[in-house]
Amino acid sequence: MNLTPEQKDVGRENFFAAVGSKDLRRDFLVKAVRDEISSGNGLGTYYFGYGTVDRPVRVAVLGTGDEGSVLIGALNPEYVEVAAIADIRPYSVHRAFHGDVYSDAALKVRCGLMAKYGWKSEDEAREHVKVYQDYRELLKAEKDIDGVIIALPLHLHAPAAIAAMRAGMHVLTEKLMGHSVHECKEMARVAEETGKYLATGHQRHYNILYDNAVKLLTSGALGELHYIRAQWHRGNLPGKDSWQQPMPAAVKSDDPQAKVLADELKKWEEALQKAKGAARDLWARRVAQKKAQLDDEVLKDAAKKYGYEDKDVPGSDGKIVYRRPAAEELLRWRLWDRTGGGLMAELGSHQLDAASIFVAAVHGGEKQIPLSVAASATRPLFPADRDIDDHVFCLYEFPAPGYDGKDTVAKLRKIGVQYASINGNGFGGYGETVFGTQGTLVLERELEAMLWRTHEVESKIKVVENSKTKKPELKVDAAGDKGAAAVGYQAMGEVERGYTEQIEHWAWCIRHPAPENQPKCHPKVAMGDAVIALTTNLAARKGERIEFDPAWFDPHRDETPEGVKPNPNDTKRYPAL
Repeated sequence: MNLTPEQKDVGRENFFAAVGSKDLRRDFLVKAVRDEISSGNGLGTYYFGYGTVDRPVRVAVLGTGDEGSVLIGALNPEYVEVAAIADIRPYSVHRAFHGDVYSDAALKVRCGLMAKYGWKSEDEAREHVKVYQDYRELLKAEKDIDGVIIALPLHLHAPAAIAAMRAGMHVLTEKLMGHSVHECKEMARVAEETGKYLATGHQRHYNILYDNAVKLLTSGALGELHYIRAQWHRGNLPGKDSWQQPMPAAVKSDDPQAKVLADELKKWEEALQKAKGAARDLWARRVAQKKAQLDDEVLKDAAKKYGYEDKDVPGSDGKIVYRRPAAEELLRWRLWDRTGGGLMAELGSHQLDAASIFVAAVHGGEKQIPLSVAASATRPLFPADRDIDDHVFCLYEFPAPGYDGKDTVAKLRKIGVQYASINGNGFGGYGETVFGTQGTLVLERELEAMLWRTHEVESKIKVVENSKTKKPELKVDAAGDKGAAAVGYQAMGEVERGYTEQIEHWAWCIRHPAPENQPKCHPKVAMGDAVIALTTNLAARKGERIEFDPAWFDPHRDETPEGVKPNPNDTKRYPAL
């Protein structure tokens, strides 16, 4: 939205005033303020009510790359004890222990196991954490593991999750749940068959800002929800793409970024020679990390052993325009259809999950199946060094309260959702805007929220009970509701994205098994998000409108949008350990 800093400040104050008002405030808010609880010190147990565990859950982390290291950084040692890790990349193993010291921001979210558990050296850490390359070897060898956290490339989510559950382990897998809908259904059926918890990492289910947004929608304070607009824009361009990570020259000497790592190492070694005191220690750690990244050159020969493939990409005339070695498919797995799911799987799935949460809020909390999607995918920017699309544009129809699906005026009662994910221009970043008849709610970067009454972005507002309808509504408050804003703001403290809370709750469910104790993003919820993202990919590539079949969302039904029947007993895809 095109807002001034002052208007954004008003919006933030309005949101906190709303969630702190006596008409919407939860009892936890007052208690949290009184006890000076912040989200970094256990707000999840206060807010979501899942409590503590009598002993940490012993887990293995399968895949410790970019996202796996984020999950390690989010662990609460009181809930989770990491006993083993598996990754075939030397660089990923190094970061798993030492964290990511390339920048302060990177280290904040990827602090590493040594910092997380207070180990002073990697040797000491390895006394507690066993290291494997092949995740299947880990699953065979580690018999006293309670659960696994899976942050492997998308095409390995189903094989790893199914193998782990059949080995007696609970699973928390990164999003997307699976690479295809039939794989998602296979995962759900094996979870039911084995009685193991299977959670998926759509962390907005544990983000307190989003939960308070749901509270506003449920209360009716925003009026009737009728439209949601979301986007995730990034400035990635050829030669400057966060998903096209630099590779060692030994992997592919003619890659445009082949010299990047070697040149950076030389510069950093020079910086180390000149550095003194604390700066010298930092540069030493950075040099060690860069050398570990160059050690990935061993994947030139090893990648095929683990199932990655060479590929020749033909041009329109049939001539080969790009040659991809197997190690590149591994290192840049997000760029290829066989291993990843593109923009919708990696980015759009999160935001359509948020839209689904908001739509469910106005349906009494019941998750709704979308009616249709019309989508388009384009490739105006990048060359043939990938399969995935540069841009994806989507329009969804969800049922609004009162929709009946019959040939009546009620058939038009729909909630529209517009989504775009583009490269080449990061203006606007990422976030969601929720339009109600009484107000507009904006959530940005999963970290902040703003609220305005319709057409009044300058006004300070509060939530009051309408004397006639007895329902909450937004009312202009020229003085501003400072007390309520303080309650809302202080109680939430520094808002976190929900990673810690989702892992804590999964661990708590493992220690307190019961039918009523389920992770928020259990298989049926996660599968719904996967159906939306993967069906959108089909619609975008074909440039058409697809109506969603409710059978696609039922794990017990065999119908899938890709037309493949689920078979969790396919021994070729899911061999025994």
